[in-house]
Amino acid sequence: MKKCVFHIGFWVILMLCSSCVSRGVREAQEVVAQADSLWHDGQMYGIDAGDSATLAQAYETLDKSTAFCRRIREIFPFAHSTSSLGTYSHACYHYGRLLREKDDPVAAMQVFINATHSHTGDYHILGRVYSNMGSICHLAGEFPLSYDMYERCADMYLQNGDTLLYYYGLNDMAFELAEQGKKDSCFLLINDIVTNNPNDSILIAYSHMSQAQACLFNAQYDSTIYYAQLSKDYFPFIISTTIQLAQGYSYIGLKDSATFYAKQVLLKSNALSEINNALYILTNDDKTKDLKEVRQAAADRSDVQKMLETRQGKMSQAVQLLEQDLTSKPNLAWLYAISITIIIIGLIIWLYVWRKRRQHALLSQQIEDLTIKNKEAQDMQTKRYHDRLRQIQENCDVLTNSDNIVDSLQWKNYDKFCECVNVNFFLLADKLKATSSLNEKEIRFCVLVLIGSYTDKQMADILYYSYNSIRSTKRILAKKLGTTSANLRSFLIEKAAK
Repeated sequence: MKKCVFHIGFWVILMLCSSCVSRGVREAQEVVAQADSLWHDGQMYGIDAGDSATLAQAYETLDKSTAFCRRIREIFPFAHSTSSLGTYSHACYHYGRLLREKDDPVAAMQVFINATHSHTGDYHILGRVYSNMGSICHLAGEFPLSYDMYERCADMYLQNGDTLLYYYGLNDMAFELAEQGKKDSCFLLINDIVTNNPNDSILIAYSHMSQAQACLFNAQYDSTIYYAQLSKDYFPFIISTTIQLAQGYSYIGLKDSATFYAKQVLLKSNALSEINNALYILTNDDKTKDLKEVRQAAADRSDVQKMLETRQGKMSQAVQLLEQDLTSKPNLAWLYAISITIIIIGLIIWLYVWRKRRQHALLSQQIEDLTIKNKEAQDMQTKRYHDRLRQIQENCDVLTNSDNIVDSLQWKNYDKFCECVNVNFFLLADKLKATSSLNEKEIRFCVLVLIGSYTDKQMADILYYSYNSIRSTKRILAKKLGTTSANLRSFLIEKAAK
């Protein structure tokens, strides 16, 4: 008898949800189908084709027609998910994107929030929705909240079985960690991404971009340049790495390189924050401009900052909507009007316990996986360090056995000499320049000490120093670098390897 009552109640729920699809929503469904088709072709409904008012009307129609189904799904998560709920979630996604394109992030956020409450089983579209919400939070500067949205986005893709988009979601999470200066956590995620996707050059390029951002926020500018350039090597069309290079070179004092990349940003980027940073560099670092050009760059930057302030206000309002939704409790007062049988209540309790146990098991597995990945990341860093030490020693041996060290190191041309040292010893010349306390001869002296096979007399001949001054010069140089004469070579090797 109880089993019979349960089946009757369940089929009543199915019939009520099925009634959500009526003749009044068919036109709206057709509009959403057209928007899906344009989306798959890389276009947007209401921008490239179709009428924005038509899409807005379709969204409103589906929002009203599926309201009851969505309430049923709130009460009975196990109930049948109708196609209307899937269509409604797609309408939310397309209309939200259109509102973002029309510079209305507040309305867009509300539409995206509605999509998260659609209770659809279309995890792919929910992943897209959470990705847009994360993007809005990022533009508002709410990086922890943006990380949370990208985490939900990645989880949706994982539930949908799309591992590639899942790892793109992980990279978005890593970038938000980078924006918070959490370098270790960022690199831990990136190691997971690169390890599992060794052949996806675009994903690896974005991963290195996240690493560059983490280094930038931790004032590790040499590493910023290294990872940004590495990103460009994999995929040269990411503009964000260009501004990273500009900022990195600006901070280490290479003004010409900084202005070179800043000018590229102005030519290729539409992102206000990137344009703002590029104009700052051109205002302060470009020594080729006259006073009029500098003032124009400053005026342009002022205009961009005003636009950023306006956008920031809108994005902050959108984030407030999201925060209110996350902290609000659903109003289920109408629930008490519905008669629920004892069998259905028992089923809900059983499902609750089952889901809790599953979540607990999943959490335990995630903790175990993170522990393993953390150890693997540490082992990988240690291996990379020792590989660099070995490579440095091999390069030293090659230069030692060279017939003419002057020619091998491009000794007569200081710029080419520095390039050669950077290539063979992991940007050592730039690292020594960044100390701002060493001159050209001292840097050359450091390189000879690093190679380690020359007597004081040989070094004096190469550097045109007197033999008696070599030891005193080495002692003064070691003091400048914060070490001793005896440990100077070890210090330089370690500095190059890091």
